[in-house]
Amino acid sequence: MLHFSLAGALSAGRSHHRPLLPLLLLAAAASACSPTFNWREVRAEGAPLLALMPCKPESAVRSVPLGGTPTALHMQSCDAGGLTFAVAWAELGDAARAPEALAQWRAAALAAIRVEASLALDPKTQWPAKVHGAAVASGVVAPGSTHDNRPVQMRAVYFSRGSQIFQGAMYGAQLPEAEVTTFFDGLRLP
Repeated sequence: MLHFSLAGALSAGRSHHRPLLPLLLLAAAASACSPTFNWREVRAEGAPLLALMPCKPESAVRSVPLGGTPTALHMQSCDAGGLTFAVAWAELGDAARAPEALAQWRAAALAAIRVEASLALDPKTQWPAKVHGAAVASGVVAPGSTHDNRPVQMRAVYFSRGSQIFQGAMYGAQLPEAEVTTFFDGLRLP
């Protein structure tokens, strides 16, 4: 219908159709501009982390045991195009606790998708992750399953700066390389 009306307005050449033309063109442009991935820079509240997220994230904080100590874990996540994108961080209060806490976090993330926690350091689950501004970054990639037994892929990176630890993660049935690259290249500690 829009195509017919637009064609009619263009071919008729009558002056009473001309005010409709800009409105019809605007409507056509608006209907074509609904991107699945609307990338935006997000700053983690209370941490130096910057991330590119494809949608407006929701935020949450919960207490988790890291290194035997209850720790406030801050999270931001959103869903777009059948994928979940998440960033999370915690303040440990002591940089010496970071390696152990990151190892526990990797194992817990794998367990959440029903992958044996011992695979957290298996070379088959590693990828060469880098995060601008982080001295060390550890990447994990693994197939698993959701709580209702649907297949899921996970790709995550774990990194730290001082006494703060971070995670960036993507989950989905398939992880398209373009979105993987955009999301993980967009993580940085300025």
